[in-house]
Amino acid sequence: MNAARAAGVLGAVAAWHIGPAATWLPGARAALWPGLDGRGDPSHVALTFDDGPDPVSTPHFLRALDALSVRATFFVLGARLARHPALGRLIAAEGHELAVHGWRHDRPWCPHPLRDVRDLARTADLVAETAGRRPLWYRPAYGVLTGGRWAAARSAGLRTVLWSAWGRDWTAGATASGVRAEVTRTLRGGGTVLLHDSDVVSAPGAWRAALGALPGLVGECRRRGLRVGTLAGHGLIE
Repeated sequence: MNAARAAGVLGAVAAWHIGPAATWLPGARAALWPGLDGRGDPSHVALTFDDGPDPVSTPHFLRALDALSVRATFFVLGARLARHPALGRLIAAEGHELAVHGWRHDRPWCPHPLRDVRDLARTADLVAETAGRRPLWYRPAYGVLTGGRWAAARSAGLRTVLWSAWGRDWTAGATASGVRAEVTRTLRGGGTVLLHDSDVVSAPGAWRAALGALPGLVGECRRRGLRVGTLAGHGLIE
């Protein structure tokens, strides 16, 4: 293979791998891929959490959600679920939905299509074993979708969903009031909210800001006449 042809092949592989990452841009995603943006029933808000289960923090979220009579979708990491299966079973037993966030919180920049297929499949299998039902949803680590991750999700029978509002709750300076303000700044009926129930890849203790924001955030949704619940009850746009 000559140099020009080799360069062309490498360019095509790179485009296939990283091209879908453009969906990370909120404006483009909302306009072009509303389902991927998490848009659903305009009278409903889907509440989602990433990066657990975490025995230090997740139980606090479960208690807070129970007090608010709200059920949510937890995008779990397979390696953490394997380490804390009882906590995963508790999440499901309390009526919440388990979804797939990958086996580990890997960075996406190098192509690993075979590993992506293997890791998403075994995470989905573990979630199914834990919850007693096959998961429906996948959210890639860092919210960065690659060609390999997209193909692996389809192979595992998962639908990829990102978010339409987030709290920036992973930062060292996050506060409950700041998280609530950031979410409500872009939140609309039919939106999907991204928060984190673990600081495994966030600033230490950052989860407390998300936890503290929950009552006010749910209260604001209800003030607007919006129901809060899982992705399964969200009626996502195709």
